[in-house]
Amino acid sequence: MAHVTIKGLHKHFGAVHVVKGIDLAIADGEFAVLVGPSGCGKSTLLRTIAGLETANEGTIEIGGKVVNDMRPRDRDVAMVFQDYALYPHMTVAENIGFGLRARNFPKPEIETRVKRAARMLNIEQFLERLPRQLSGGQRQRVAIGRAIVRNPQIFLFDEPLSNLDAQLRDEMRSEIKRLHQELGATMIYVTHDQIEAMTLADRIVLMNAGQIEQSGSPLELYERPRTRFVAGFLGSPKINFIRATLAESGVVFTDGQTLRLPQSAINRYKNHLGKAVVFGIRPQHIDRAGDGRTASITSRIDLVQPTGARTYVTFAIGQEPVMAELDAHDAGKPGDELKVAFDLDHFILIEPESGNVLGNGS
Repeated sequence: MAHVTIKGLHKHFGAVHVVKGIDLAIADGEFAVLVGPSGCGKSTLLRTIAGLETANEGTIEIGGKVVNDMRPRDRDVAMVFQDYALYPHMTVAENIGFGLRARNFPKPEIETRVKRAARMLNIEQFLERLPRQLSGGQRQRVAIGRAIVRNPQIFLFDEPLSNLDAQLRDEMRSEIKRLHQELGATMIYVTHDQIEAMTLADRIVLMNAGQIEQSGSPLELYERPRTRFVAGFLGSPKINFIRATLAESGVVFTDGQTLRLPQSAINRYKNHLGKAVVFGIRPQHIDRAGDGRTASITSRIDLVQPTGARTYVTFAIGQEPVMAELDAHDAGKPGDELKVAFDLDHFILIEPESGNVLGNGS
């Protein structure tokens, strides 16, 4: 296995600047997930690492060797695509071993590697079947098996689960995570799904408009986002953003209600007193206010969305919708008065113009 180092990488498609000066180091054995909205440049970055696209500027190193001028087949990487790209006339075993046969590996070694990969992916019983006789999840396992048998330096995944239904995606996420733990391989995985990113990654690289917005562990990005974009992209249901003004008494919302903050928080943000801010808090950090809770806001329930043990309740602060995740038996019904308390160990304040997080409330 090997580490990957990218320095000053730019990629243009005509006049469109898709990747804008990426600097990124991925450690040997790390599972890095490139995530972001459609068009942010994540797939282009992955394809450039693979050699399927040519960088306009910058360098790509794999295992300490600059590979910019190498052909894709010489970079010793294996790529798994969204499209399974299996040969319909070949059996599962023949599909998995195709790359080894193309490289003239001895037949006994091909058989050994194919059986090992099939065993790891729990598809041994399908080795003599054709792709049309498999489910979508089984076909994706075959595509991954074709990558495993090569023992590449780097595994590259380009949205491999997008064609699967929700249940199969959950199953395949677990399989890929287990596979990484078993192989200890360097893996770079592209997705637009923040749930995939959070569950799979050792490190998330969140991209926006061709640049890296923030990079770090899933919990680091979730709990300590640097920008409004990062805070809003990660987490389900999404974080609430509420316009307010920071005062000596706390956060004053546009409807005049004040959320009192601890003095330590006021001191931390003292340079922003009297200024407009955006107050960010996640639905799971809002609860019904109990007796003696001073950090509370009163509103009325607009919408109730049960999900089982928990219920999402939407209400308004000023003119802005806010969602709380409440116990199902605590939810109430539309039109009911709702008094909510905020967990002030978990909030952020954002500078409205720049979108930068001023700090978090822990």
